Amino acid sequence: MQIVDPDSVLVMQFAKWPEAGRVKTRLMPELGAEGAMNAHVRLSLAVLENLVASGYDVRFLWDRPLETIPDAASPINERLEYHGVGCDWQQGDVLGERMTRALDTGLQKASKAVIVGSDCPSVDAEYVRLAVAALDEVDVVLGPSDDGGYVLIGARTIVPDMLADVAWGTENALEQTCDRLTRAGLTFALLPEKWDVDEPEDWRRFIGQSSG
Repeated sequence: MQIVDPDSVLVMQFAKWPEAGRVKTRLMPELGAEGAMNAHVRLSLAVLENLVASGYDVRFLWDRPLETIPDAASPINERLEYHGVGCDWQQGDVLGERMTRALDTGLQKASKAVIVGSDCPSVDAEYVRLAVAALDEVDVVLGPSDDGGYVLIGARTIVPDMLADVAWGTENALEQTCDRLTRAGLTFALLPEKWDVDEPEDWRRFIGQSSG
């Protein structure tokens, strides 16, 4: 039987395929469909670089399998190949199910698994390391975002349906997740608050920090 390194960590990046009109839709009134898609690609690349810099094993999970890869995905795929990051796709119908399944799969390969979304460039390498360290003490770690959701979730153990019935994309997502974890009998910790990119002002914040 293979002995799993107790310090082993798998960090997974969730991402949608870059398709105009399907990604970063709240940026479209300001950037247009193509501009919002390009923003999505830029954000995905920024998050990827941060996760790779953490020093942990990274895996990239697209939102669904496609027969034809969008041309806009080329910059992302090139960076994945450059860094030697493998990719797959998410499993499940809703975000909670997708994250739970990904964590479950990750924990079959490593003792700790972490998920970060591709719209969360504020999650730097040190923040990922902080999350991993927190999992020495608790079952689940969450990185709150300033809009009521969260930018990161990590686990060392899970239970089925621990993320069921959460109102994703709302200001109640974090609170509801904490309630679900408590009812599931899992211990959890909250990291310092970060931010993600959903609205035009978030994008401007990202651009300002990227060029600063």
